[in-house]
Amino acid sequence: MTLPSRISLLTLCLPLCATIAACSTPPTPASGIAAPPAWRGGTSASAQRPTTKWWHAFASRELDRLVQRALLNAHDLAAATARVRQAQARAVIAGAPLLPELQLGLNGERQRLLHGDGNDQLDVSRNQPTSTSFDMQLSASYEIDFWGGLRATRDSALRTLDASRLDRKTVELTLVSAVADSYLQGLALEQQLRIARLNLRNAQDVLKLVEARQRSGSATRLELAQQRSLVATQQRQLPLLEQKWQDSRVTLATLLGDPVQSLPASQEAIDALQWPAIGSGVPSELLTRRPDIAAAEARLAAASANVQVARAAMLPKLTLGANLGAGANTFAHLFDSSYYTLTSGLVAPIFNNGRLRAARQLAEAEQAELLEAYRSSILAGFADVEKALNAIQGVDRQRQWQDEELDQARLAFDLAQQRYGAGAETLLTVLETQRTLYVAQDQQAQLRLARLQGSVALYKALGGGWEVGR
Repeated sequence: MTLPSRISLLTLCLPLCATIAACSTPPTPASGIAAPPAWRGGTSASAQRPTTKWWHAFASRELDRLVQRALLNAHDLAAATARVRQAQARAVIAGAPLLPELQLGLNGERQRLLHGDGNDQLDVSRNQPTSTSFDMQLSASYEIDFWGGLRATRDSALRTLDASRLDRKTVELTLVSAVADSYLQGLALEQQLRIARLNLRNAQDVLKLVEARQRSGSATRLELAQQRSLVATQQRQLPLLEQKWQDSRVTLATLLGDPVQSLPASQEAIDALQWPAIGSGVPSELLTRRPDIAAAEARLAAASANVQVARAAMLPKLTLGANLGAGANTFAHLFDSSYYTLTSGLVAPIFNNGRLRAARQLAEAEQAELLEAYRSSILAGFADVEKALNAIQGVDRQRQWQDEELDQARLAFDLAQQRYGAGAETLLTVLETQRTLYVAQDQQAQLRLARLQGSVALYKALGGGWEVGR
């Protein structure tokens, strides 16, 4: 076939190839899950949508410093960033075959006959014992993407890159949420420690009163033993709370990528933190805001492209090649004799014992698996938001009565202590009011922690924050 006829054939084939490839690309399957019109646990109209730096809403400079430290130093986030770079490189590799591949070769050869007459496989003989040659070749090869397999391979790599970037966002969101949750837990344990120490002092004050009454004959040895038992119980609580507090600091330091010895002591109290009114938006927005849901969708798109790759592998492949070369016996005359070669090849699978068919079935099964994973991630996202909203509302309803419970428990303890000192009340009443006060104080600290952690959980369930203006 002459060069003009080859060029004409290629010119006619390329538009047809592009048309067939475009028509043969399968669409990504839809999830088939309709988003509900609104959340069951809605938010107030005045609630603000979170920004990308949603942790600022807690008004804690110390938390902000810890989050920034984690974003710069956390090893899991650095590993996720490295995985993104890997996916970027794979995408470049996958897209390279869409353009012709060029190679330049420059060779030099020198032969010299050492002894004998030579043979027909050598360029030298007894009459010409030395031979020198130089050649240069510029070669190009290109596989026509007739069935869209190469394009689908690139698309699969690009969708995988998108999933990798979204996975990094998921790791970042999980990291920041874990830092905030661990920091809040540490503050709550510090407050519980302060409450426990305060109640220990109260119990010790009552013990002194019982001892004085026992010495004067107004209290029995049983009453003295009961109060001493309560003091010992309060003292036992301190090392338990201290152990939990130290564990929370170890967890926080690990999230920051530092040893616990380098973690500074907290200078804030949990009472000083704010909990924001968070706008949850509508459920349909969650499909684009949650990075894990978007990553599952990207993986599904990559699997759909892989199905196209497997189908294209079962069809013939057309490859074109061109070679431009030159050669001479001396380097100075290398370009005096040049030539070109045009090649074309068609390769079609005939028999492979079902390998290509199995590869297509494997790709289709992987697509089906990822479709179910995508559906599961959507439902899990909806459930996470509903649970977080429900937790916040439940804690808010409890807090309406917790303050009243604490005020009345403190008043009851003060009255019981005064009346016991005057001999108008039994020690049993004092003991009961002591326990009630301690439980009410501890429960208030736990409810405050639960409310703050509920806000963190809602931020995480919503996929972080929205960009300003969106």
